[in-house]
Amino acid sequence: MTAPALFQPLTLRGVTLKNRIGVSPMCMYSSQDGFATDFHLVHLGRFALGGAGLVIMEATAIDPAGRISPFDAGIWSDEHIPGLARVASFIEASGAVAGIQLGHAGRRASVREPWFAGAPLGDDAVEQGYPEGSPWVTQAPSAKPAGPEFPRPAEMSADEVRASIEAWAAAARRAVAAGFRVLELHGAHGYLLHSFLSPLSNFRTDEFGGSVEGRRKYPLDVVRAIRAAIGDDIVLSYRVSSVDGFEGGLGIDDTVDFARDLKVAGVDIVDTSSGGITTDRSMDTRVRRGYAFHADFSRAVREGADLPAATVGLITDPQQAEYLVSHGDADVVLLGREMLNDPNWAHHALAALADSHDQWDIRYGSAIAPRAGTLARLAEAGETPLTRFSD
Repeated sequence: MTAPALFQPLTLRGVTLKNRIGVSPMCMYSSQDGFATDFHLVHLGRFALGGAGLVIMEATAIDPAGRISPFDAGIWSDEHIPGLARVASFIEASGAVAGIQLGHAGRRASVREPWFAGAPLGDDAVEQGYPEGSPWVTQAPSAKPAGPEFPRPAEMSADEVRASIEAWAAAARRAVAAGFRVLELHGAHGYLLHSFLSPLSNFRTDEFGGSVEGRRKYPLDVVRAIRAAIGDDIVLSYRVSSVDGFEGGLGIDDTVDFARDLKVAGVDIVDTSSGGITTDRSMDTRVRRGYAFHADFSRAVREGADLPAATVGLITDPQQAEYLVSHGDADVVLLGREMLNDPNWAHHALAALADSHDQWDIRYGSAIAPRAGTLARLAEAGETPLTRFSD
């Protein structure tokens, strides 16, 4: 019997995913000074045990100034490598491929956790219990705030831009040293790479702005520097905001054309998200929200740039995910909230699509199949969990 499309392996460069199910990078705000902890080991490790083919660690800052919050994971120092290596090693030993998202939040950095609405840190942040150095001056291509409530960022000089390219490459080398085989660059949601790319945030007139080619120069230089740093065996992914969703911003045609450049520069797969270039709600948004609402974008990238694509966003059930892969909307489906709700989502998907429990870790699977058989027998007999309590 042929396996469902969702459970067909996918090989990118020399790395093979056992299935097309990935865990999307999700910030957990659980690091001190950027260090990975036991929380990250358990949090990410359970997804690998749960059957996902790819587990991507949260946005991990290449520079302290690039942290979204003071509690973000970091990879700006060699001292971060051992903790990250422990996480990557466990993911790989549990049957998944270990990935990590490298990021710099740019003008959207220095904010509170999302349960505090992600608001910018105030001058009283340390008094409120945030670490010394909070808030910090944010960086951007141009001195334009991310939204009405955000402070004005510092415009990066050309020398600072060039220095940050090396910071990305150094972070990538550390990620490879830690054992990650898939590296994703966070080029979406208004963060630094995205803010250089979008005409809504980049007003420079030097080589890193002005024209379309100028706005693309920084992110493409970063990609080329990272590809040179990590060699030919590591998979390089790039998350895009497929559309800015605001008048005068980037559209899907711009993204498909940019994806062609990414492919030439060394990117292997594009992760299609959307939005985030500004927090100004007074501007007219055109990003719809619904089930699998980025699937049209991933299909456009796959077909227009001849490049593998991942899709993310309100992917909730196995049949839906199977349809996305089998009908050519995406090569990989990435799940976030559903994985938090059910870390064994991939195992349950295989049971739903192929009536199989074969991919469970044997230490769990030895109990799962007999349980399923017992429950099926009881259901056929008309018994329910409340039968023994009924009259």
